[in-house]
Amino acid sequence: MTYDFDKVTDRRGRGSLKWDVSQRELPMWVADMDFETAPEIREELRERVEHGIFGYCVVTEDWYRAYRDWWSRRHGFSMEKDWLVFCTGVVPAISSAVRKLTTVGEKVLVQTPVYNIFFHSIRNNGREILESPLVYNGTEYEIDWDDLEEKMADPQTTLMLLCNPHNPVGKIWDRETLERIGALGREHHVLILSDEIHCDLTDPGYEYVPFASVSDACRENSVTCIAPTKAFNLAGLQTAAVVVPDPVIRHKLDRGLNTDEVAEPNAFAVGAAVAAFTKGEAWLEQLREYLYENKRTVREWIADKIPAIRVVPSRATYLLWLDCSAVAEDAGELAAFIRSDSGLYLTAGEEYGDCGRSFLRLNAACPRSRLREGLSRLEKSVDAYGKIHRSIFPGGEG
Repeated sequence: MTYDFDKVTDRRGRGSLKWDVSQRELPMWVADMDFETAPEIREELRERVEHGIFGYCVVTEDWYRAYRDWWSRRHGFSMEKDWLVFCTGVVPAISSAVRKLTTVGEKVLVQTPVYNIFFHSIRNNGREILESPLVYNGTEYEIDWDDLEEKMADPQTTLMLLCNPHNPVGKIWDRETLERIGALGREHHVLILSDEIHCDLTDPGYEYVPFASVSDACRENSVTCIAPTKAFNLAGLQTAAVVVPDPVIRHKLDRGLNTDEVAEPNAFAVGAAVAAFTKGEAWLEQLREYLYENKRTVREWIADKIPAIRVVPSRATYLLWLDCSAVAEDAGELAAFIRSDSGLYLTAGEEYGDCGRSFLRLNAACPRSRLREGLSRLEKSVDAYGKIHRSIFPGGEG
């Protein structure tokens, strides 16, 4: 079956966070795709609606089987049933883990630039954010191992939030890197929580490595957050899982999730996940191809028409990290100008840490006609910004 990712669906007036903007604006910010989810999943949801009764629900055996089979078949990672715990979302799981597995005043380590909600989960729970900035060489990002180990060795550091693959830079961490992180975590008694929500959105020919699959140290000292929500555009259904091989850590986190009342599924959460993992593979493969072409369209358009901006190479996610240092000293100011000038809504990079101050994040998960419209707006606004600022910032020539 061939799926139509060129179809433009009007999302305005549907309570969409992404599209809750003015009529002139084009949102390409939050990590939410503008594609209808797989028809096989929609059929499952239709059948559930037609049943007509929406009482309290449980996590069924086929939910466990669907997760285990998917990760075994696609990612080479065999999970025991007992390792899996249902959760209403990856963000609730992270916040529960911070509350239950650390204490107030302790430090939680993150590698910036990184998903901005990590900061909220740490700060809102009275813990201290400890940044180990990734090193940007003008082309791509690498880990500063000396800095990472120094911060892991701090006795107040008890938890590290790993983003695998990494949002927003689109980096797939290789096995050797993950093994080294796991060894440092064990040596310095730092628990690793790996957010792997983007794992199924790698470029064709590229695969991610589950952190817990790499070594005994990684498996026994980790919590992994996984879900079908990013890959199949199901975030509004509130369905996810945590994988916790160690029984003591799992017991603590399970109690935390239940205390926070985020461990029970709604009427659609289980069935949608099962349908995604058992019936959605063909749709996902075509989606990955489409997203790859979209990302290539962005790279080629910017290289040809907005050469002052550089696109950081990305092998995962549908998010692109744009280096705007040759256009603006403050990309937050640039983002605000673009939104005011052309209505294109991008995310300012400083939301992902101070080291993202000269970057913008662009969401390319939309029909290609909409993507080209967004790129046209970006080109227009960067040119206008350059003309205004050229006299005071010579690099800003559009």
